Amino acid sequence: MKSGMINMHCCKIKIYCFIIFSISLFPGCGDGKSGSMESGRKNESMLTGELKIGLIPEQNILVQKKRYKPLGDYIEKKTGLKINFIILPRYGNIIDNFSNLKLDGAFWGSFTGAIAIKRLSIEHLVRPVNPDGTSTYKGYIFVRKDSNIKSISDMRNKTIAFVDRATTAGYMYPIAYFKDNGIENFKSFFKEYYFTGSHDAVIHAILKGEADIGCVKNTIYDMLARKESRIKGELLVLAESSDVPSNGLGLRKDIDVMIKNRLKNLLLQMDREPDGIQVLKEFRDIKFIENNENDYKPVFEMAAKADIDLANYEYVNK
Repeated sequence: MKSGMINMHCCKIKIYCFIIFSISLFPGCGDGKSGSMESGRKNESMLTGELKIGLIPEQNILVQKKRYKPLGDYIEKKTGLKINFIILPRYGNIIDNFSNLKLDGAFWGSFTGAIAIKRLSIEHLVRPVNPDGTSTYKGYIFVRKDSNIKSISDMRNKTIAFVDRATTAGYMYPIAYFKDNGIENFKSFFKEYYFTGSHDAVIHAILKGEADIGCVKNTIYDMLARKESRIKGELLVLAESSDVPSNGLGLRKDIDVMIKNRLKNLLLQMDREPDGIQVLKEFRDIKFIENNENDYKPVFEMAAKADIDLANYEYVNK
């Protein structure tokens, strides 16, 4: 009898040891916490793959590349994702070539960002906050102080410089402004018009007397004004638009949700990390905030005033 009880006891011990051994081989089993938490932390911290992100030519291409490189390096270091920034020669190319270049996302301007919502099903994630605490910008219409242009009527038969047909400040806003003031066809109102391709190029064109009127975003204008005293001394802003969202990061909706969430959270928390703060200084902003489709309402309203159909907009920069 005692022998049988001992044998049964030994058998139970063997079964118990086998179970413990099995659990040690499969850490995800057992209480279901330690293994899954460890795996989750690993997936959250480091990812693999590459993201091709388009950049619009807001400024000179070399300046753009220098500004965004530290940000790309920071994302790669923190996530493991390879970031491949692709600078496009024109604003409109970011819409026309998004599929051709197999881009995963872009830092969209407010105009291209609004079109991307309508045509490309882009999901906007974040946008930067400027040093003055704003996360928006305005359109400026400006002239030389010595031009004797004080009102819109003084602009007739003058030369105007736009940035690009796929920009809010550099095209859509002035068109809406002209229509509000009774000018339905700007082509016949002005003696000449042309597109420079970037905001800084418009500003320098007015300074050099190559055009009489310029249309740009205030953030580039104000930034250059802090560096070049001639801008404050020689130029005059005649009109400004309502606020629209700053250039923000948006990705295709079919990008893995883990990648989107990891990237979004990383950028939103940059201003709390010492190395993130340093990168933000080089990026010339103080932090990132959330950005979504509702933020583009002022752009949609401005497009309606300018009679621009964003969903069917055909890009022709001439």
